[in-house]
Amino acid sequence: MAEVETREVAMRPVRVLPEEPGWVISHLRVGGRPVADKVHIGGCALARPQKRPLGSDDARRALTEGGIRACEVCRPDSDLGILD
Repeated sequence: MAEVETREVAMRPVRVLPEEPGWVISHLRVGGRPVADKVHIGGCALARPQKRPLGSDDARRALTEGGIRACEVCRPDSDLGILD
């Protein structure tokens, strides 16, 4: 019986969770429209539910050229090598 259960467990599909993106940009709702708020490290708990993933180049561009602030807690600008 134990052998059968072991085989059944081994045959069950394994759910693979998606990998967290390196960086995300969170959005606020202003007048019903999303407005970029802050750049966060992918797993930051302070990132709002309204967010989208960013690559490292896009995150750097958002922080340096886009006028988007870095999260004060997770400090993505430090990981990206950007000095304030």
